[in-house]
Amino acid sequence: MKLDELKPLEALLTADFRQIEPRLQALDKHLILRTYLDGYTLGDIDTKIWLALRGNRAAVSFIKRGSLANLARWFNYIEENHPEIQAEIKAKDAAAKAKVAAASKAGASYALALQNADQGVVTRFLPEPSGYLHIGHAKAALLSDYFAHQAYKGQLRLRLDDTNPSKEKQEYQDAIIEDLALMGIKPDTVTYTSDYFDYLYDMCVRMIKEGHAYADDTDQDTMRDQRWKGIASARRDRSVEENLRIFTEEMKNGTEEGLKNCIRAKLSVDNPNKALRDPVIYRCNIETPHHRTGTKWKMYPMYDFACPVVDSHEGVTHALRSTEYTDRNPQYQWFIDTLKLRQVYMWDFARMNFIRTFLSKRKLAKLVDTGKVWGWDDPRMPTIRGVRRRGMTIPALRDFILKQGPSRNVVTMDWTNFWASNKKEIDPIAPRHTAITKKDAVKVVVKGADAPAEPVKQEKPKHPKNKEVGTKQVTFANELIMDQADAKSFKDGEEITIMGWGNGFVRNIDTSAEVIPTFEIDLNLAGDVKSTEKKVTWLASKGQTLVPAELWDFDYLITKDVLQEEDNMEDFLNPVTETMEEAWCDEAAASLKKDDIIQLERRGYYRVDKGLNDWKEGEEKKLVLFCIPTGKTGSKRQTRQATIDKTAQAKQAKRTCHRHVKMLRKCNKMQRFKNQVLCNGVEDERNQPAQTDKKGQDNAEKQQVSKRKLDWRKTAWRRGEAVIKL
Repeated sequence: MKLDELKPLEALLTADFRQIEPRLQALDKHLILRTYLDGYTLGDIDTKIWLALRGNRAAVSFIKRGSLANLARWFNYIEENHPEIQAEIKAKDAAAKAKVAAASKAGASYALALQNADQGVVTRFLPEPSGYLHIGHAKAALLSDYFAHQAYKGQLRLRLDDTNPSKEKQEYQDAIIEDLALMGIKPDTVTYTSDYFDYLYDMCVRMIKEGHAYADDTDQDTMRDQRWKGIASARRDRSVEENLRIFTEEMKNGTEEGLKNCIRAKLSVDNPNKALRDPVIYRCNIETPHHRTGTKWKMYPMYDFACPVVDSHEGVTHALRSTEYTDRNPQYQWFIDTLKLRQVYMWDFARMNFIRTFLSKRKLAKLVDTGKVWGWDDPRMPTIRGVRRRGMTIPALRDFILKQGPSRNVVTMDWTNFWASNKKEIDPIAPRHTAITKKDAVKVVVKGADAPAEPVKQEKPKHPKNKEVGTKQVTFANELIMDQADAKSFKDGEEITIMGWGNGFVRNIDTSAEVIPTFEIDLNLAGDVKSTEKKVTWLASKGQTLVPAELWDFDYLITKDVLQEEDNMEDFLNPVTETMEEAWCDEAAASLKKDDIIQLERRGYYRVDKGLNDWKEGEEKKLVLFCIPTGKTGSKRQTRQATIDKTAQAKQAKRTCHRHVKMLRKCNKMQRFKNQVLCNGVEDERNQPAQTDKKGQDNAEKQQVSKRKLDWRKTAWRRGEAVIKL
């Protein structure tokens, strides 16, 4: 190739493989007797063509296969000997890898391209103060906060939708604000739908006057049936004057006639979308005073009416709602268009659903009211306070929810991923402590030359891999307590590792007893901790004041993964959802306080629900620890027992394996020649006719013996082969 032919190749080598393949072959032919494409040193043409090829993934893949030997030689030579031209390529590769890693870490995509975002973004979070926030609310709040404050540098409005006095309380209102602050969500403005009751009243009067709403005194059951069947109400054609009178006089004053009526928007009678079949937009409520406005109002707007009207009035630009409201989106837009209000854009996202969990506030409130749980902050509840009390950290909660993203795909998730994300947060910083259950405590006497005559205290790190967590005092003594499950797995004379101390030999243990009361350990601190199979926890029963504790573990509230609409919740309630064991903890645990998170060695992670100083005068002081799930299934006790059983099974399998391999080796020692002769002899004898004389009887006996030997050898081989495969 001539120089004039090489110069334009840089631009041509960025195409797809079919187009560049002939040019690659031409380059290969050109390089048969050349080190460089042009001249005897790296020049401008070599640099540009190499960079062009390096930037084409299809070309690089083809060259690396080596089918064009000269081109591959040249490409690899430049790559190995001229790193100075690769800085730009490496920078691009690093940027691409960082982008992929960041996308993987961030989880879902947030590239929504909200409409008219260049004109400003104002989102809102709109909870009803009829209960505590659950993790479904947390997703709505965090997504609204993300798009307002991170994606578009806009504003987030918190508006409490207090339009139903029968369900709402000041307690819930305050809890919502506190929980949002706990999650790091800071709204720019806090308002209430009740702030706009006068405005909503005027909007409803306007709708009636313009013929878009009417008063209806049809009873509830009949109205529901008519809406389902697409039948118009007999009151749909009432006059504007009659509708105004009922709304502005009867309903407003809560009269007997007013209580019989509601106001319905005149959208449609038989629309296939039943959300558009004349929805109720105002109804009376005189039984419960409003927690903010008292008895001023006898009627209140419905959510479907108040939401779009107040969104537009407040200046909200983008309303993010869960997909359960998708059918109501046309209704939302109808109110905007009919009242000629400022446009609000909507975006639906999938709510978070978890197995064996319901997020209906009505059902959650029923559990609280019937005493099935301790309250809204019960660690079994899917509320923000519930999962926090169980041990979920706020950083892990935010990270998990934001990784789900604003996708519309509705899925039911397992709790394991939720808690596994929390483990990543707490494992590097959780101090390590030890606990032995009281009912399973076994007395251990430590003997040997290394055993301390008197208790000794030493400073030890609270975390084996993080010195910043601090230190604690550990007591070493000649009397210990260990766990019964561990003791039952020991054998007399077996060497074990006493965690944080050293090795020791088990002595005088009665493994045949149903309950092991005591045994001895001959301390061997020179032993290799890597050589032992069992590493056990312990506590010195002398020289320290053990701290009493309650170890709580919790299960799902319901037994069915997903409750259907027709399912009766009471039929699927889990009868036992909590267990508690009394235990002893090491003396250093006495300093723990409420909300501390620790790890009990070989048991798991725990959140301190009550410390020793959190009790009233006269109450028994003890630690109350709640087990934090880690994403693994089963209780801690079941997991530990399963581990012990698995170890025993593995040892038995190992012994069986050794026995079969030994048999196989013995079998293989047989001389091949002898085996061949034996096999051939057996086959020859099998093919010979039976003999009736004495010599024939001897041959028959030899044939039977040979057949038994051959069958035994085949059986041994199959056993050994099966063991090897395992």
